[in-house]
Amino acid sequence: MSKSNTPIQSATLLIEVLTEELPPKSLRRLGDAFSAGIFDALKAASLASESSVVTSFATPRRLAVQISNVLNLAPDYPVREKLLPTSIAFDAAGKATPPLLKKLGALGYADTDIATLEKSGEGKNETLYLNVIAKGAALEETAQAALEQTLSKLPIAKMMHYQVLQKDGQLEDVQFARPAHRIIALHGHQALNISSLGIHAGNQTEGHRFLAPGNVIIATADQYENDLKTKAKVVPSFNQRRDQIESALLKAAGKDLVLMPDSLLDEVTALVEWPAIYECHFDQEFLEVPQECLILTMQTNQKYFALTDQQGKLRNRFLIVSNIETIKPDAIISGNERVVRPRLADARFFFQQDQKRSLASRVADLGKVVYHNQLGSQLERAKRVQSLAIGIAKKLNADEKLASRAAEIAKTDLLTDMVGEFPELQGIMGRYYATHDGENPEVASACSEHYMPRFAGDTLPQTQTGTILAIADKLETLVGIWGVGLAPTGDKDPYALRRHALGICRLLLEKNFSLSLPDLIELAHAQFSQKDIQEKANPAAIYEFIIDRLRTYLRDQSVAGKPFTSAEIDAVLSQEPAQINDLILRLTALREFNALAEATQLAAANKRISNILKKTTTAIPAKCSSKLLQIPAEAALYKALESITPTLNTAYEKRQFVELLKTLVALSTPIDQFFADVMVMDPNPELRDNRLALLQQLHQKMNLVADLGKLA
Repeated sequence: MSKSNTPIQSATLLIEVLTEELPPKSLRRLGDAFSAGIFDALKAASLASESSVVTSFATPRRLAVQISNVLNLAPDYPVREKLLPTSIAFDAAGKATPPLLKKLGALGYADTDIATLEKSGEGKNETLYLNVIAKGAALEETAQAALEQTLSKLPIAKMMHYQVLQKDGQLEDVQFARPAHRIIALHGHQALNISSLGIHAGNQTEGHRFLAPGNVIIATADQYENDLKTKAKVVPSFNQRRDQIESALLKAAGKDLVLMPDSLLDEVTALVEWPAIYECHFDQEFLEVPQECLILTMQTNQKYFALTDQQGKLRNRFLIVSNIETIKPDAIISGNERVVRPRLADARFFFQQDQKRSLASRVADLGKVVYHNQLGSQLERAKRVQSLAIGIAKKLNADEKLASRAAEIAKTDLLTDMVGEFPELQGIMGRYYATHDGENPEVASACSEHYMPRFAGDTLPQTQTGTILAIADKLETLVGIWGVGLAPTGDKDPYALRRHALGICRLLLEKNFSLSLPDLIELAHAQFSQKDIQEKANPAAIYEFIIDRLRTYLRDQSVAGKPFTSAEIDAVLSQEPAQINDLILRLTALREFNALAEATQLAAANKRISNILKKTTTAIPAKCSSKLLQIPAEAALYKALESITPTLNTAYEKRQFVELLKTLVALSTPIDQFFADVMVMDPNPELRDNRLALLQQLHQKMNLVADLGKLA
């Protein structure tokens, strides 16, 4: 049937691809990408619109999308296509040239009457245009192309290659994440004649493998979700299934707390079609093992949900999410309890074996572990971190011996069996083993805390020794990796240097450490004897890198719920602060200063002074001489500056930045009068230099907190 005879109809579209079990860790992304790909193609063809409701479905064995208000035929639409200059399109006799005919043929309008083409422009600029009414896209053809394109672009890490037997007896080579079995393509109740992955679309899918085995016929696209729930024992919506699991876990936990990280919830949701929650137990004796080990074992190996009491202490009961709902779950419960026991027994064995040898006795063995082929072993790295930690402790008048000891043993838990089995426990096990060895509590804590913060928003170390070691460890990594030429570029940051830089910023700022950042970088730089690393690890470049991370951090901070502006942040950071621990105070003061009536005028004046000083090529005297002040306005400005300088200096020393900035208001009128009456660049060099010296002194005092000119 031709398009012209087909009435335009709107209905819900359903497309489902039924497969073998899909990769659980990527199921959510696959479902979202599948839905977005189909919808975007239909929208581009004007078959769907912004008013269409897109519902994504993803279960262990299916990807599906339901889109409302989809047309079976898009409306015809006008097309105006630029062709060729008329001088090229026609020959001397006024007939169409081969280039014009070729152009029309390429556009699909080879039969167009040349006389209907539009001429626009004059003379050499006259151009030929094609004006036609194009036929709207047909749903069947568009859905076919959309399905093939979407399936080919899904974020699948590794494809499976297999063969599909066709009706003619031939085998077709296919590749997809998992072998596909069925495809549904319905527009309302009408099946679409499309195919992909060697399969022709129909209106049948399959129910739950155990609870509702067999085929399920989907009569209409609108009934898809309801039919799967009632006839197939399948909850097709990933989000609904996840919410259902989370709610059931909380209910089953009762008064206890259930540990359900997002990644585990997503993975478990991707493993079941009809979730059921059951309670299991393990032997009480396993609670002697550090609970982090048991929790990680249950979550990583078995996909179980651990429970703790209100104080966070692990209970010997846990929850499982099963794909089978039954009133007699005894076999399921006992089977899972039997499976988890050897896992917990392994964790106990590792813990007991590791404690037979102290962390201190493992230090020498770090020399056998390569950290980086250009940076040496883990032992060499530990010694660099140790020297750096001692230097930082000295600057803070902290306990150098504790910092030294913590740095010496902090990485030795990497050599233990437990961390070998579960790398995520590095540092955590170090704290347990150091405590068992009788180490100082701060040293034991530092073994874990020196990794903090591990990610954005993570907690910071509680102890001073842990904080010192965390700064030292991150600085050593940053300078060392930078020195071997692996500074972050674009999206590539294999050693997470951006995270380390942000961690340094947070530690210095939130812990209020009055340490010079350039001095710390130089101290870390001095720990590397290799000449090429010394040259590549440019301290100035590393400082700029850290400040850039700091800029990102400050954008997320706020006062009274209002984030700091880019201008405010630039005003503070453009001065290249050595100490960053008081930046929030400076920004807060700047926010209050900005609310003053005189703020705009002072900011503009400061910018004007900056521009004058930048253009000055001669040396400016260190101080302004009052004897050379001839004009009343410059004498008044000098006197005003001299009168408030003691207040400014005292406020700066006490970090009373709000008071300091408000004191500058007294300069508003004298500055205005100065620029109205005084010519700074006087022909007399002595007067000119003295006025420049006055402006330079004024500029320095105005910018004690921030570069106010950045606010202009």
